[in-house]
Amino acid sequence: MNYTALSDQELIKNYRSGDSDSLEHLILRHQEKVTSYVLNVVKNRHLADDIVQDTFLKVINTIRSGAYKEEGKFIQWVMRIAHNLMIDYFRRQKKFPIAEPGEGMDIFSTLPLQDRSVEDAIIYEQILTDVKRMLKYLPEEQRRVVEMRLYEDLSFKEIAEITKVSINTALGRMRYALINLRKIAKENDIQLSM
Repeated sequence: MNYTALSDQELIKNYRSGDSDSLEHLILRHQEKVTSYVLNVVKNRHLADDIVQDTFLKVINTIRSGAYKEEGKFIQWVMRIAHNLMIDYFRRQKKFPIAEPGEGMDIFSTLPLQDRSVEDAIIYEQILTDVKRMLKYLPEEQRRVVEMRLYEDLSFKEIAEITKVSINTALGRMRYALINLRKIAKENDIQLSM
């Protein structure tokens, strides 16, 4: 059989029908592209190899279980799995510093947001995306404070002036917002730390 002439979908179909060589050819077809992408981000050959291996294990298990849905291109789905595994890895490796906000102190100034590595930038962008999705579940005044702080990059003094409340009230709303976001994240199994 000429496997190179077959599309990704045909190889998947053949594998589901019992042709294990189809799966091998499917993986070999995309392995170099996935490896290059992962290596470009993680900058460590051994780590890249581990993530690529985990990616294809997840691909194989998903196809084998019948859970793979042919929506869009196969390689885009594989790259998304690799991307998510890299985010998971870097989240496990990094921790936010613990700090207690005092009056007038900006807790976000303790976060290492300047000069982020590529890995940190990917994780931070994913966290912001996750937070943005969860904001709709917060009370209006808490949601507004988080939006102004994270997405508009305003200080708590500026937030207090705009919302016509004291700095302590703005900080309190942020505190309750963070507590609520953590609860929402836990209920939905979303990790909000690097």
